[in-house]
Amino acid sequence: MAGVSWTEGGVSSETAGSGSAEFGLEAHFQYSMFTVTYSIVFVLGLVGNALALYLLSCRVRHTSHSSIYMLNLALVDTLFVCVLPFKIHYHLNQNNWIFGDIACRITGTLFYINIYLSIAFFTCICVDRYVGVLHPLSYIQIRATHCLGVVTALWVVALSVTVPLILGGPLHNEGLRNTTACFENFTTSSWTQRMAPYNILALVFGFVIPFSIILVGYPLIARRISRIKRSVYKRKALRTVYIVLSICVLCFLPYHLTHLLHFLMRSQVIQDEASTKLIYKMRRVTLALVSFNCCLNPLLYYFTSSSKKWHCNFRLRFRSKMVFTICDQNFEKSSSCTYKLQQRDGNQTPREEIN
Repeated sequence: MAGVSWTEGGVSSETAGSGSAEFGLEAHFQYSMFTVTYSIVFVLGLVGNALALYLLSCRVRHTSHSSIYMLNLALVDTLFVCVLPFKIHYHLNQNNWIFGDIACRITGTLFYINIYLSIAFFTCICVDRYVGVLHPLSYIQIRATHCLGVVTALWVVALSVTVPLILGGPLHNEGLRNTTACFENFTTSSWTQRMAPYNILALVFGFVIPFSIILVGYPLIARRISRIKRSVYKRKALRTVYIVLSICVLCFLPYHLTHLLHFLMRSQVIQDEASTKLIYKMRRVTLALVSFNCCLNPLLYYFTSSSKKWHCNFRLRFRSKMVFTICDQNFEKSSSCTYKLQQRDGNQTPREEIN
């Protein structure tokens, strides 16, 4: 899963193989693009997900199944945005990594853990909404411990897959212009041998299977939910499905499509020079686009976590208050009586009795 290359190099030489010509792949626009994008994602993502962590862990009285998945989704987003300052410095200095090998490994692996755990938690949230609306009796039997077991299993799988990558060979190397690259400039032999199993597993089990459930299954689920005439959770379930589908289509789908093309390019299946340059530039854009899921996920927490919107109530107190009551007597001009309470010199006037 995390074995996918972090190929965000500025001007890198993609080795086409022994005896083959090298294509000079350039994307000068990426320096400013990544710097601006990651800065926006860092500010908005940190504020939004930190607030979500606080509200989901401290302000929610009754912990639901979906809130457990959302809490872990906010946690993985927060971990990712916390390492973005390292990436901002990296791209601001034209892809020169100065923080050492360990920091390079942690930054790169958190990027891919964020992508694939987010997709996994999205799948869990949508399944939870589906069962809650269409099978309420079965939903009651599902306990929070079952959801915690699913979350623990997902974290264990994600971390165990990244262990070989973290403990493997060096992931930062010498780039062009006497710079140090991080998660890029791998040779063709590395892609066909070391990186190939990670890429195949990531595409199949990390994206194709869960995304197929989300993209194909949940529009059908939304149609069935919309047919229910009376349901307290109908509107919330539909809202959850629409938000999850929007985030997946806008952020994750373009990234994985270009990543598939990039994998074929690095494996020498695609060798056309024009196509190679286009794929390289498209990957730069989708790498920046996929990071925006950290900013959009708080919308999911806000609109679907509870029946009450998250807001602060500010009550302004005035000396004079108008109290409207419904009277049981019939009046010619008005069916309501208005009582005005006033405070004068610190003494409250006696309240008039209602007949």
